Amino acid sequence: MTRPPKVLAALLAAVLATVLATVLAGCGLSSGATVPGRVAPGSIKPVPALRGVPITIGSKDFSDNINIAYLMIYALQAAGMQVRDLTNIQGSNSARTALKTGQIDLYPEYTGTSWINYNGHTQPIADGNEMFRAVKAEDAAQGISWVDMAPANNTYAMAMGPRVAQQYGLRSLSDLAKFAKTNPADATVCLETEFASRTDGWPGMIVKYGFTVPASNVHTMGTGAVYPSTAAGQPCNFGEVFTTDGRIRALKLTALEDDLNFFPKYNVSVSIRSAVLNEHPEIADVLKPVMDKLTNEVMIELNAESDVQGRDWSEVARDWLAHNGFVTNLS
Repeated sequence: MTRPPKVLAALLAAVLATVLATVLAGCGLSSGATVPGRVAPGSIKPVPALRGVPITIGSKDFSDNINIAYLMIYALQAAGMQVRDLTNIQGSNSARTALKTGQIDLYPEYTGTSWINYNGHTQPIADGNEMFRAVKAEDAAQGISWVDMAPANNTYAMAMGPRVAQQYGLRSLSDLAKFAKTNPADATVCLETEFASRTDGWPGMIVKYGFTVPASNVHTMGTGAVYPSTAAGQPCNFGEVFTTDGRIRALKLTALEDDLNFFPKYNVSVSIRSAVLNEHPEIADVLKPVMDKLTNEVMIELNAESDVQGRDWSEVARDWLAHNGFVTNLS
């Protein structure tokens, strides 16, 4: 029996919707969720050109990035946008792909990650402003715009707990490389999964510093497990950390100096699809005063609230914005 055209169209639409949902779920993504809270304008005023405009904001899957994403979410909500929440995407490459394919419209990204990890450069640019300009130029060709770079530089570091710091007295990554050669059994390291394979992570670092560490000494685990494992010295004496993570201070970890300047600058910025920015340039104007206030100290405090005190990311972001007068907290 021949089906009427309208029925066929409805069936086809249903099939396509199912396929799309399956693809998104396979990537760990959905089409976006309701924002878990409401704010009203503060110093961020309603912007008529943005009223009711839909936008999907994403993030990676660690507190520094999620907290900043929620700052963006509530700032644009206060400006009048209809915001969808797609935070906590697993892995940098997945977040970048979500942006390039239009599953999200913007998210917080780090200059060094784009320069090294996405654009394939091997040499970092020492000056943070020059790095931003270089990344902005390269990503423009891919339909991605960079705006509103914050002062916060969330770079990598290798850290040690109080006992290890006192026992061995190491101060730099060069010291650690020498220590690994003379004390291979004690050169145990904890790495989060992504850092273990990134060009700007462990593989590049051991080449730069001439590390020789037995594979059995390298423990790969989730980000949250690295900090207490390093603090306790079990199963590792040294661990990879993010420099704006509040757990460094809370657990009394000591970060080793990157004395050969291997790690690039990772200034956080707004990474947004160029088509969205071109249509709604007011977005950058709304976010700029918020991003301008994000120093390393501010991010350490916000991240400590999430990772040490266990507060929800969205609450941390709303309270900070309200405390600084950007928004009025309604929930």
